[in-house]
Amino acid sequence: MTKRVVATVVGITLFLAAWELFVRAFHVRKFVLRAPSTALAHLWKFRGDFASAALVTIQHAAFGLACALVVSLVLGAALSASRFAEWAVQPVLTLVQVVPWVAYVSSVVLWLGAGDRPAIFMVALACTPAYVFATVDGMRSADPATIELLASVDASRWEVLWRVRLPSAAPALFTASRFNMGFALAVAYFVEGANFSDEGIGSIGRRAASQSSGADALWASVFAMAILGFMGLIALSLLERVVLRWHVSQRPTAN
Repeated sequence: MTKRVVATVVGITLFLAAWELFVRAFHVRKFVLRAPSTALAHLWKFRGDFASAALVTIQHAAFGLACALVVSLVLGAALSASRFAEWAVQPVLTLVQVVPWVAYVSSVVLWLGAGDRPAIFMVALACTPAYVFATVDGMRSADPATIELLASVDASRWEVLWRVRLPSAAPALFTASRFNMGFALAVAYFVEGANFSDEGIGSIGRRAASQSSGADALWASVFAMAILGFMGLIALSLLERVVLRWHVSQRPTAN
């Protein structure tokens, strides 16, 4: 674990150092690219504003992810039990996944109004397909011998779902969560930028992008989102270690 932390710190430090060196060595114009030191200095200077905005963005992403997960577990359980239902619903989920949601964010904001609802709705909508696909594949990968054993003792479908199929889907759901974590933050950021209320890091980015002198704030918002994503992935990894401590993927290796 210590080696992993050290490797992570070294990797990020080298990346930021290379970025800083590139901007300074090639004299990149300020409106094109900001040096990390400049953006982080602005982020620290206005840390109170960014902290308040970050709490809003975290809520939008977290509630949206929670809604997507609940819907996906129910829908995925139904689809895993019926191939016909899966064939009927899968094209719809694919359309939701591939259609550029940025194009209709404004319509969703007009429909649901200002505030939290459009951000949470869009996060949930965008993250649902990946969770559904993971749920279906995971539940269908359940050990047939274990299912037959439970059937031999007249276990109910609910018991089979709870004791076998849901644990089998858990690793796939955590894998999907790694993708959805960053996706949820990105969706929340863009919806906040298109929202009628000035809440969240996305609203800071929107105001900065509309001002000729807002490059520092814009890049600071980018770094703020990166920090949120990094913290979210760490929290997800810790949760995975606790929930999947029984799974082979969490066993220590020689390296």
